[in-house]
Amino acid sequence: MSAATYTRYEVLRTFRSRRFFVFSLGFPLVLYFLIAGPNHNVKNLGGTGISAPLYFMIGLTAFGTMNAMLSSGARIAGERAAGWNRQLRITPLPTWIYFRTKVVTGYLMAATTMVLLFAAGSSLGVRLSAGEWVKTAGLILVGLVPFAAMGILMGHLVTIDSIGPAMGGTTALLSLFGGVWFPISHGGALFDIAQALPSYWLVQASHVAIGGQGWGLRGWIVVALWTAVCARLAARAYRRDTTRN
Repeated sequence: MSAATYTRYEVLRTFRSRRFFVFSLGFPLVLYFLIAGPNHNVKNLGGTGISAPLYFMIGLTAFGTMNAMLSSGARIAGERAAGWNRQLRITPLPTWIYFRTKVVTGYLMAATTMVLLFAAGSSLGVRLSAGEWVKTAGLILVGLVPFAAMGILMGHLVTIDSIGPAMGGTTALLSLFGGVWFPISHGGALFDIAQALPSYWLVQASHVAIGGQGWGLRGWIVVALWTAVCARLAARAYRRDTTRN
């Protein structure tokens, strides 16, 4: 099987998934209109200086794209249970192509989620310059890198029966403590916890619209550290799984 054929197969299989449309597209969109719609006239949500439609547009984009990236774990867990991974290992397909395809597919799903939520935000009055849209999207895409590694890690650690609750629980906790549902006030233990999470920095991309940088140095360090740790653990889990099989 060639790399192009495998990538095309993976993309088609993913975009035909009912779960993808429900959790990565439909659910965040419905939540966005339910939460931001009634508050579309709020111009300064929780003292952030950010309007409610903008804040929740980025927050629900973070939620949906995290789901999209972590969903690679469900596909890997399913392939492990079916023995598909073992079959691929005896083909000429390089291992790095296998993982690259998972990451590319996750990013395509995340980009689709982002475009739809950005369009939804525009329908509720979010107005950004072209440069601000690009910078906001760029920060979110960079912030998703650790979640790509996290999805691969979960796929090699969790069984097919447990991967759904594990993904849902992980996304729920990261969303709650990352500020997806409400602005995190500066100061206090919750703020300290939030700043140590990559999900918090996804949400902080909304600050681009009010003249901020979105991330400071701390944000880049947190994202880099989560990426390095998750990638190392994912590589170790893959080697252990390969040895066992």
